[in-house]
Amino acid sequence: MKNIINKIREELKQNSDEKTKKSTLHFFKEKIKFYGVKMPVAVKIGKENFKLIKDKSKAEIFELCEELWQSGFIEESFIACEWSYYIHKDYQPKDFEIFENWVSNYVSNWASCDTLCNHTIGTFVDMYPEHLSGLKKWAKSKNRWMRRASAVSLIIPAREGKFLKDIFEIADTLLLDQDDLVQKGYGWMLKSASAAYQKEVFDYVMTKKSIMPRTALRYAIEKMPKELKVEAMKK
Repeated sequence: MKNIINKIREELKQNSDEKTKKSTLHFFKEKIKFYGVKMPVAVKIGKENFKLIKDKSKAEIFELCEELWQSGFIEESFIACEWSYYIHKDYQPKDFEIFENWVSNYVSNWASCDTLCNHTIGTFVDMYPEHLSGLKKWAKSKNRWMRRASAVSLIIPAREGKFLKDIFEIADTLLLDQDDLVQKGYGWMLKSASAAYQKEVFDYVMTKKSIMPRTALRYAIEKMPKELKVEAMKK
């Protein structure tokens, strides 16, 4: 089991390049650890190596994911996210505690947050909607990444027209958040919900626009027709 982690780390080192190292820094305000490997390349490395462990138990795979998360390297977090999603058919309700631990203790940038939430956690909540209550607790966390995660975990379900009531509830909790990455997160969630519920999301925005941060507002209405955008953006 340890050999697979060492193998991945060696491959990541071999695939790093100076251009990617320099460009990566432009995407993050916070300090991050990285090899300097393009995300598609890191994901491919993870996918190829997953073939060597696909017959392992879920517990063993989660254990390997945990080790990748613990390194703090963004490329290793991407691989951990992919691996945890590959076994989504085996998710059980108690796995929420594992995912919550990863967000709480290891997520340290928006890219790792969104990769984990869009696939692993979003799929989990779709399978076990009773854990929407957990996301609502995250929305009240002091941890900015848990607050962002509470919203971006619902991006794909929102796009599919699911959980509108819960989406508005989480948006209400995050409405006045001062963190721009949290604002962008719940704005993105509302934008995704507007694909199926344009009128409902527009009406929501109109009732909140006097207090909603402009960053969140712009994200929420991004996919709406021009006339609705103009109306929403009026002072």
